[in-house]
Amino acid sequence: MYRIVASDLDGTLLTPEHSIAPYTRDVLQRLHQKGEHFVFATGRHHIDVAHIRQNVGIPAFMITSNGARVHDADDNLIFSRNVDPALIPELINMVKDDETITIHIYRENDWLLNRIDEDLAKYHKDSGFSAELFDPENPPLEDVAKIFFIRHDHDYLTTYEHKLVEKFGDKVSVAFSTPFCLEVMGAGVSKGEALKAVAEIKGFSLEECIAFGDGMNDVEMLTAAKKGLVMETAHPRVKATLPNNEVIGSNADEAVARYLETHLL
Repeated sequence: MYRIVASDLDGTLLTPEHSIAPYTRDVLQRLHQKGEHFVFATGRHHIDVAHIRQNVGIPAFMITSNGARVHDADDNLIFSRNVDPALIPELINMVKDDETITIHIYRENDWLLNRIDEDLAKYHKDSGFSAELFDPENPPLEDVAKIFFIRHDHDYLTTYEHKLVEKFGDKVSVAFSTPFCLEVMGAGVSKGEALKAVAEIKGFSLEECIAFGDGMNDVEMLTAAKKGLVMETAHPRVKATLPNNEVIGSNADEAVARYLETHLL
């Protein structure tokens, strides 16, 4: 029935400690042996995700930076869409004087940020992927997959979400990956569009896709797939946006793996 299984990582497939649990790894390996096509679909950088994929031990496509990049199972870049270079100084200028927000940039091979944030190390302890500092007065303009802003106050970041949408409109795509991480990608970029591209490359349709997620950056993917499943721990805004989608358990209970074992294995 389903030939492609796409899953978000943080808050969905990964444990609350941001790692792959043994049971989940076993289910994904059995899923691959059955002939299903698994896709990691995340806001993370592809370098980071490649280490997670290696740990799982299956050949899988990777949708990363919320759909701005897609790599195949051999790490070949098959889809790429950047933030318009002309918009980057304006995006940075909107936030750079706010000392309560950390600014991050993902490029093809780099992770850059405007100030050190030690709290982020827990997300990347398995891969060792690390960031370097950049100068907000002279940000890189080329090869930018996404820019994201972090502050542990969702309501505060929501004010910036409204400002970004009002100022830039459809010139950019704006979404929360977590309640505390507001992300800006190029026009038309989403996990949903990337999943469509992956399905076409593999010779399938979106009617043959099932997807799992918990964030606002998953909404397009959960809508595009034939079946989109929402995590129990998803932000209320996600559940309000997708009121008719089935809700499963939490990532702490490895709900994605349990669903896959019950329904696809």
